Amino acid sequence: MKRRFVLLDRDGTLIAERHYLADPARVELLPGAAEGLRLLRAMDLGLAVVTNQSGIGRGYFDAACLERVHHSLQCLLETEGVALDGIYFCPHVPGAGCGCRKPAPGLVEQAARELDFAPQNSFVLGDKVCDIELGRRLGATTFLVRSGYGAQVEAEGAVEPSFIVDDVLAAVPFIKQQLQAG
Repeated sequence: MKRRFVLLDRDGTLIAERHYLADPARVELLPGAAEGLRLLRAMDLGLAVVTNQSGIGRGYFDAACLERVHHSLQCLLETEGVALDGIYFCPHVPGAGCGCRKPAPGLVEQAARELDFAPQNSFVLGDKVCDIELGRRLGATTFLVRSGYGAQVEAEGAVEPSFIVDDVLAAVPFIKQQLQAG
């Protein structure tokens, strides 16, 4: 059986929400994110970030700037003993008609090809409607995290995730239970 993966949104899920984050110095891990990722890794799960980054398409920053932000994220995680298997991003603006902007499955399909996993057997964690919709389209188990915009999304009742949890760390026991259930 192929290794199972946890697909994570970036802003508001792993790191503090910063409107169109372009400054690597402003990357800040959310409480519990690194610990949660370490525990998921200990369960032999793959970890990949899947993120919409329309700031590129809007001209707010370029791909090199985004790469510096992602390098900062990876360095922060590395100091916490966590490595990601990959970071996948969509640079397009909403309405561009691309197949990679969440909730479209393009980024996950690319990740699945490169990292060799079955998307439908994944766990998708995020704080926005598009994250949960992505997971639902994949047939994956979905987690709405209350960090970032998640508490607002929960209050609006805009989506029906498999689980609602406070943060990445709070998702770990539910993921462990799902793995044990088969």
